[in-house]
Amino acid sequence: MADQQQEKSREVRGRRSRVLRAAALTLSALVLAGAGVGGYAYWRLDHDIRGVDIDGALGGSRPAAPNNGSFNVLVLGSDSRSGPNGALAGGATDGTARSDTAMVLHVNQDHTLGTVVSIPRDTLVARPACTAPDGTPVPPLRGAMFNSAYEVGGAACAVKTAEQLTGLRMDHYLEIDFSGFANFINAIGGVTVTTTVDIHDQDSGLDLKAGTTHLDGTRALAFARTRHGVGDGGDLGRIELQKELVRSVITQVESVGLFANPARLWTVGTTLTRSITTDSRLASVSALTGLGDELKGIGTDRLTMVTMPVVTAPDDPDRLVPQLPSADRLWAALRADRPVPPAIVGDQPSNPADATPSGASTATPPATPPGAPAGVAP
Repeated sequence: MADQQQEKSREVRGRRSRVLRAAALTLSALVLAGAGVGGYAYWRLDHDIRGVDIDGALGGSRPAAPNNGSFNVLVLGSDSRSGPNGALAGGATDGTARSDTAMVLHVNQDHTLGTVVSIPRDTLVARPACTAPDGTPVPPLRGAMFNSAYEVGGAACAVKTAEQLTGLRMDHYLEIDFSGFANFINAIGGVTVTTTVDIHDQDSGLDLKAGTTHLDGTRALAFARTRHGVGDGGDLGRIELQKELVRSVITQVESVGLFANPARLWTVGTTLTRSITTDSRLASVSALTGLGDELKGIGTDRLTMVTMPVVTAPDDPDRLVPQLPSADRLWAALRADRPVPPAIVGDQPSNPADATPSGASTATPPATPPGAPAGVAP
């Protein structure tokens, strides 16, 4: 009986092994696609992935790489309006591109625990000196919005800014654009989300009643982009919606049986490889598959999702700054390969309408179990 229970437990963990890849919104399906095709198809997927030489661009002036087996991945959602992205999800179409979504994924030493930390795009940070993709020097700037680093200096500047903010070495980088995300959602058959609040956002075009709704790619993108329809209209409510969307993607990827459906597997793989950019060391299906194999011990019950603690900027009510000392404690815990402090986990809002930059509470609230939904009906 004990052996049967252990075997069943291993099977459950196996079904959940894609969670961190799905949390990145793209990595899961790439691993699946890479594992399920061969020959020309594999070559095609491999050559569609765009790579950026982050290591070459940044050189040695970076935090030390972890030497204990833990690692970090910076995941960005780009709001580039080039090509098919121009008419999607509202917002400015001024020809620039910013990191509309930013998540740091930390995987612990033995690859059994994962942490996803969202960095609000409106957070004011000290942006370091960078070099733009065309070679133009970008001077340092104090009080720059976090998402401006990608706008002025591309992927390498975004990584450098994230490393300076967190003190963590970003071992890998992963970026997806609007159309790629929308097409990915369509390729997996859409996603089902549950919210506790009505959402009406003219900018993103989303009009959603509280409850459970199945979204296609266009509406899922609007859901991920919405901020004016929840909370105080800032970035924190949007981040809570994005967390709900990540969990919905996890559920959908696990439920559609991609391994048993070669046609859908191919559609997902081609959709994503055409829409993502990674660091040069990850820019192949084999590298992504290898990374996925290292994450098999992580299940949904071993994934913690939090937002970096922030407060309203003293001089600008429309901007945020890291809430100290909580933000420092969060990054220090990850640098030491420890779990997120319980007070920070417990302070995460249970409803996107409550996501306001009030900072961490002074009392320690009861800890929320890792992976517990935020902004979803009980």
